[in-house]
Amino acid sequence: MDEIMEPVHILLVEDNPHDVEITERALKKGQIKNRLTVVRDGQEALDYLFGGEARQAPPGLILLDLNLPKVDGHEVLRSIKADPILRRIPVIVLTASTRDEDVVKSYDLGVNTFISKPVQFDEFITVVATIREYWLLIARLPATAGA
Repeated sequence: MDEIMEPVHILLVEDNPHDVEITERALKKGQIKNRLTVVRDGQEALDYLFGGEARQAPPGLILLDLNLPKVDGHEVLRSIKADPILRRIPVIVLTASTRDEDVVKSYDLGVNTFISKPVQFDEFITVVATIREYWLLIARLPATAGA
């Protein structure tokens, strides 16, 4: 008997307002109706993840930019993967970077997927649709609340 899965709460860590808007539009166009929380810098991401509501009911998927103010994405990733409650949450680095060093460092820190943001909106929609297809429909994600 198949379980009915609750929609996965997505945390978007992105400082660029244009990229936030594009991501939100792509999610809507891809018919992703999951709850989306946006935080605008690395410190805000850590404050959100390590305090309050998110500590009791963490997001089920994190979309993380690397080039963030205050605390960079690699440090956010390192903190997530070092925490016993948060480390099982899949983290997708979604960044403008195409640098091999960023790819290697992200995987060394435990990222689940590294995606360089496409420049064209239509290509970005395809990327978001692929994220939706795999991470929200195909993959079985671990329960994170109270883990």
